[in-house]
Amino acid sequence: MLTSELDKRGLTMIGATHVHTFGDASTANILMETLRELAPLLVDLQAKHLVIMDESNWYPAGKEGVLDVAGWRALTSMVRDAQALVEGEYGLKLSFHPHVGTGVELEDQIDRLLAETNIDLCFDTGHHAFWGQDPLAYMQKVWGRIAYMHLKNVNGAVRQLVLDGEVTVAQSYGEGVMCPLPDGVVDIQAVMRFLAAKGYDGPVVVEQDVAADATETPLQLAARNLAYMNAIVP
Repeated sequence: MLTSELDKRGLTMIGATHVHTFGDASTANILMETLRELAPLLVDLQAKHLVIMDESNWYPAGKEGVLDVAGWRALTSMVRDAQALVEGEYGLKLSFHPHVGTGVELEDQIDRLLAETNIDLCFDTGHHAFWGQDPLAYMQKVWGRIAYMHLKNVNGAVRQLVLDGEVTVAQSYGEGVMCPLPDGVVDIQAVMRFLAAKGYDGPVVVEQDVAADATETPLQLAARNLAYMNAIVP
């Protein structure tokens, strides 16, 4: 049924994203069971990608993104097992999405994940820039490990409130920290030029969160992002 609905609209399924509590070793069997259900569906839909990411809501308040030794061991073990299953048995490409408020969000955490596993990244420009990190510089550093792209932008003023401790990460979303592509601090045009120069042929997904006081509807935001992308992509 989904295939026919996609066909009617001229759409193609790229893949799916699964969020899991990677820091909790007791959930390993649940992860594998879920992937065994999800992967065949994607194969049937002729999708090529599956993205996994850590669950931010699992972390206690004030300890977002902090994993102890056991938690990190659980995360890397589950990532390895997930990759063996998804890529080895189903032929899909598995990527890990570093995300704000999780155990893999800062560059040293991403570096460690890449060093201790063979997983490639679903790289998100907005989530990387959230903590003042330079997305383009990091893309250049780890280029061979990027398999999937999320384009997102960050409102610099709201981000600074987070960096200064004046608002929480959760509050920042309502304040519009993840802003439309034309409006943020990430140089999306430079990112696209870099991808083109590298001959990147993987998925590029535009993501847009909506602020609590947004004056634009989701459709209007999507249309503005599309117009921006059409203007910069040859």
